[in-house]
Amino acid sequence: MFDNLQALGLGLITFAITVGIGTVILLEFGAGIASCPYYNASSIVYTFNKTLNTCQIDFSNGTATSNPVDAGWESTTYMTGQLGTSGLAGWTPAIIALAVGLLFLGALFVGFGGRKRTY
Repeated sequence: MFDNLQALGLGLITFAITVGIGTVILLEFGAGIASCPYYNASSIVYTFNKTLNTCQIDFSNGTATSNPVDAGWESTTYMTGQLGTSGLAGWTPAIIALAVGLLFLGALFVGFGGRKRTY
């Protein structure tokens, strides 16, 4: 049974690495293709802030923020959400509970079926 638990643990680690690396790659793709809009149709252009993942202009009395305007950024942001907690990674607790439960049920059934009765 511990061999199965070890395989389950390695599978979960691989799953977490896949989700983590996929999220980072999608965020970098989104930052690489983000197109920021103009400010009030003037020549001032927003600059993309990678930390906040938004376009912004720093004024003396505050900061104006906006989302990038291109469809590529919206697509990568949507895919990041689907890969993250609102998507695939949100199913992780259910996957863990189901896998551990099936392991214990399998061990229980093997224990009952492994004994031979002599009459």
